[in-house]
Amino acid sequence: MLQLLSRRRCHLRRHNQPTILLTYRQLTQSHFEEDDEDPPFSPILKTLNPQNPKPQNQKNENPKRDESKKKEKKSNFPLKSDLPFDFRYSYSETNPAVEPIGYRETPKFSPFGPGRIDRRWTGTAAPAKEAVDLVKVEEERKAVLGEPLSEEEVSNLVELYRHSDCCRQINLGKGGVTHNMIDDIHNHWKKAEAVRIKCLGVPTLDMDNVCLHIEEKSGGKIIHRQINILLLYRGRNYDPKNRPVVPLMLWKPYPPIYPKLIKNVADGLTFEETKELRNRGLNSPPLMKLTRNGVYANVVEKVREAFKTEEVLKLDCAHVGMSDCKRIAVKLRDLVPCVPILYKDEQIILWRGERATETGLGDPC
Repeated sequence: MLQLLSRRRCHLRRHNQPTILLTYRQLTQSHFEEDDEDPPFSPILKTLNPQNPKPQNQKNENPKRDESKKKEKKSNFPLKSDLPFDFRYSYSETNPAVEPIGYRETPKFSPFGPGRIDRRWTGTAAPAKEAVDLVKVEEERKAVLGEPLSEEEVSNLVELYRHSDCCRQINLGKGGVTHNMIDDIHNHWKKAEAVRIKCLGVPTLDMDNVCLHIEEKSGGKIIHRQINILLLYRGRNYDPKNRPVVPLMLWKPYPPIYPKLIKNVADGLTFEETKELRNRGLNSPPLMKLTRNGVYANVVEKVREAFKTEEVLKLDCAHVGMSDCKRIAVKLRDLVPCVPILYKDEQIILWRGERATETGLGDPC
C-alpha cells in the first residue's frame, strides 16, 4: 500500500509541474512580450528631455548680443587698481630695501596670471605706475574713517567681536600681512563693521610692524589690540559698493635668493673666537623654548634683558621648523639688535655683538 501511495504522489507531481511553470511564465512575461531581454536590463526607449529646452534658432536670433557679451568678458582684463602701493606677496615680512641676489624663477611669471593686471612683475613686487601722493592718500583715508568712535561704541564692537568663535575672523600666519589678505578684509567689511585678526607665528615678534601695514594697506583703523588679537574697524563712511579693486594672486611666488644670514666668521671676530662662542652657546641652557605657530610678543624684551648679563644666548626652537628659525633670527637681528652665529639641531645661537660690549650693555651694574 505504501508503495502504491508513493508512486501516485510522484505521478501527480510530474503531471502538475508543467502547468505551474506555464502559468508562472505567462504571468511574468505578460508585461514584456515585446522585448525578449531581461526587464531590469532592457533598453530605455524614451530619452530624458531638459526641463527648459532651448529652441534651435535661438543662437542665431541675436548674434550682436553674443558678440557684446564676448567683448565684455574680454574687456575685464587687465585689471586696473588704484591702490597707492607696490603689490607684494607679504608686506610685513619683506624688506624692500634689501635686494635679492638671485631668483628661483624668471620675473616674467607673474603670480597674478598673464595679462590680468596692468602692472609689471619684477620678481618681488608689482610696482605702481604713478608716483604716490601720500598727503592725498591720508586725506582720503580720513574721509572714509569719519569721526572717531566714542568709548561706548568701541566697547560694543569689542564685545561683539572679541570671542574666539567669531565668524568675522582672519588668521594671520607666518606669511604676515599678505596681498590676498587685504581682499579678505574688504569681503568681511561688506557685512560687518569690524574684523577680528588673530596673529600667530613669526610676525608676532614685531606686532607694531603688523599693525602699521594692516592699517596702511587696508585703510581701516585698529580700535582694539590685546597681545596678538586685533580688531580692525572699516570707518563710518565706508561704502562696500565702491571698495578698491584688489587683484588676487593666483599662486604663491617662489621667494628670491638673499645673502646668507650666518657667516663662517662673525664680523669683528676671528675664526677661533667665533668657534668658541658657538660652543659656549650650544653648551649653555636655553633662554626660552619657542613652540610652532606660537605667540612671540615678549621674546625681544627677554633677549634684550638677558644680553645685559650674558654674551651668548641659545633659543630652543624644537619642532618650529628650519624656515621659521631663519625668520626668527632675522627679526631678532634687526629688533634687538644682535648677531646670529649658528643654527644647529633647531637651536639658534645669538651673540650680542661688539657694539653692546663697547657701550657697556654687558655690565651687570
